[in-house]
Amino acid sequence: MIETPYLLFLGDAPDPLAAKVAQGVKDWRPDFALGQFRMDGCRADMKLPDMTLAEAKAAGAKTLVIGVANRGGVISAAWKKVLIAALEDGFDLASGLHNLLRDEPDLKAVADATGRKLHDVRVPSVTYPIANGEKRGGKRCLAVGTDCSVGKMYTSLCMEREMVARGMKASFRATGQTGILITGDGVPLDAVVADFMAGSVEWLTPDNHPDHWDLIEGQGSLFHVSYSGVTMALIHGGQPDALILSHEPTRSHMRGLPGFDLPSLEVLRDTALALARVANPACQVVGISVNTAALDDDAARACCAEIEARMGLPTVDPFRHGAGRLVDALASV
Repeated sequence: MIETPYLLFLGDAPDPLAAKVAQGVKDWRPDFALGQFRMDGCRADMKLPDMTLAEAKAAGAKTLVIGVANRGGVISAAWKKVLIAALEDGFDLASGLHNLLRDEPDLKAVADATGRKLHDVRVPSVTYPIANGEKRGGKRCLAVGTDCSVGKMYTSLCMEREMVARGMKASFRATGQTGILITGDGVPLDAVVADFMAGSVEWLTPDNHPDHWDLIEGQGSLFHVSYSGVTMALIHGGQPDALILSHEPTRSHMRGLPGFDLPSLEVLRDTALALARVANPACQVVGISVNTAALDDDAARACCAEIEARMGLPTVDPFRHGAGRLVDALASV
């Protein structure tokens, strides 16, 4: 178990989106998020108290969580001084990066010498099967995006919260490092060997009661040439009954790929639905989730209204305005 509360390490994050792991923990487990540690040049801010290691330790923080998800998931040399100092000051370290803490000789040596723990949450702990495509009981909903980091996880968490409040049977199924840190369980999908990715999603969403919904955390985008593979595994392994389209309306290009434009919601709908019906011919697109964080209130509502009129599907920002209409849409599935 990862000891709480956390000091969230934002490092030298170049923008707020680079610190999405910290943002997710802060938004969904605020009782875990004691403060933040930012290095010079950091452009992310969780609106938490800025703390030194000593201040955080005195306040009761147990684990320094790397809250940055950089391209390639690497532990930069610039971070090492802070991470080593944290171990020496009595913190455990937790990370969801591809670059594992345990594979860094200097960090492992200090952890061993100080008796501290290194938690790598992006390490599969189960021997997953190869997918078989067999129909399972229960229902499943998957958010698919026009791009990476457009709010797919938030969509599923918001829907789960609304469904539980209504007394419905629903479970958020984490497939990435942030979701695992929030819930304490899940599949680190992008660290699973490719042949077993779809099977790991089948394992994560097993046979269930007919009225139970699994809200599967989406990953990547079918249109992002770097990360489309994880999306395909979710679509075919998840066999979703319902798809939610997720979109961030202010993007000028795919994240990290300035040479690639975002697809339209219409193209996402048609492409994702065709692929989902390979595994589940009854799959439907039931709603649209819009991440309006970059818009003011009036612009956010106008954006959702325009998309809804154009697409003919209930369209909301579930984190800002509530997920009720998306949950209502599941009733028709």
